[in-house]
Amino acid sequence: MELGVTVTNPFSCFASSKSPPFTVRCSVSLSSSSDHHHRGSLGLAERPWKTSDARLVLEDGSIWRAKSFGASGTQVGEVVFNTSLTGYQEILTDPSYAGQFVLMTNPHIGNTGVNFDDEESMQCFLGGLVIRSLSISTSNWRCAETLGDYLAERNIMGIYDVDTRAITRRLRQDGSLIGVLSTEESKTDAELLELSHSWDIVGVDLISGVSCKTPYEWTDNTKSQWDFNTNGRDGNTFHVVAYDFGIKHNILRRLSSYGCKITVVPSTWPASETLKIKADGVLFSNGPGDPSAVPYAVETVKEILGKVPVFGICMGHQLLGQALGGTTFKMKFGHHGGNHPVRNLRSGHVEISAQNHNYAVDPASLPEGVEVTHVNLNDGSCAGLAYPAQDIMSLQYHPEASPGPHDSDNAFQEFIELMKRAKETLKHTR
Repeated sequence: MELGVTVTNPFSCFASSKSPPFTVRCSVSLSSSSDHHHRGSLGLAERPWKTSDARLVLEDGSIWRAKSFGASGTQVGEVVFNTSLTGYQEILTDPSYAGQFVLMTNPHIGNTGVNFDDEESMQCFLGGLVIRSLSISTSNWRCAETLGDYLAERNIMGIYDVDTRAITRRLRQDGSLIGVLSTEESKTDAELLELSHSWDIVGVDLISGVSCKTPYEWTDNTKSQWDFNTNGRDGNTFHVVAYDFGIKHNILRRLSSYGCKITVVPSTWPASETLKIKADGVLFSNGPGDPSAVPYAVETVKEILGKVPVFGICMGHQLLGQALGGTTFKMKFGHHGGNHPVRNLRSGHVEISAQNHNYAVDPASLPEGVEVTHVNLNDGSCAGLAYPAQDIMSLQYHPEASPGPHDSDNAFQEFIELMKRAKETLKHTR
């Protein structure tokens, strides 16, 4: 069939008013649908672009068509959004994202590829990655492979060409939602929706799946080309036992850079064994999920409090809150990103922080003597605690901030000072 199309001169604003329109004629072959299946036999090329081959089905019934990269299959998880502009590789390897799909609000992801220096753990624990635009090329001097290849090798699903802004608005309005990612055409939308309704992240012990199985010594510190905030280190060495609830490598590197000898122990390590080590301090690390789902960890914290200085980060902060008699609650959509403002109530300074948590400590539930030291300026939630009588300090966010601003790195120095004072006090009481 021949079609005639009349087109006005697009440059008429520069041409004479007498310039005539021109006509384009083209021939279109109206083939049947069966002809499409014989494109190969006819020698016709396939489309040079990828078509939508994946779905994200949310528990509210919304269905989001997308294109897949990384692994294939079907996966269920809690969908959260992260506002970080950089650091997608650290996010992928942060054990605190176990059981979750991470949606990046920054639209362009993958342009720096991945390398093997920026990993926060030995594997990827998140359920999947949701992004707007996948970079078709990489440009970074440390790049070792593409993001798609990296995810495929680690069996992690990813989707792109989806409206991440619309999904983020939905999550902000309705709260975190359970979702199902699938590339399997055999599964109906109704089946995927039913799967989203049959799974929940609340009350699930996710720590046991990300913690180490046996104790080990950590000796690596922040490399010299990346180190910062080196003033004030006096060379003293302190032995720290770090409970691995999903600990990030850069937390350990920062502690090591501040002169700590570190013994990392599993989440189920008995408090009695920790106290036998006679360490100078104990770190309760970050980790995924609901602190109320791990009562064994709360009991461990209780047994250690008052016997040695402690520092809690993220999940460790929440476990300390419960061990002190307080309660925790699930937030609407949590804090995930590298740009959250926090006020240090002791100094009055505002710190821009890196955060990743869906639960928070209720400050009204804490006993007398426990001090709220930091407040999140976005929503007023508790971002830090201290109990001087028992040498306790904690932060809801990540002071190592890798990647992220270094505003809160001094927290490690504060932990050093806490251990130093406790050591001096012990020396004078003998």
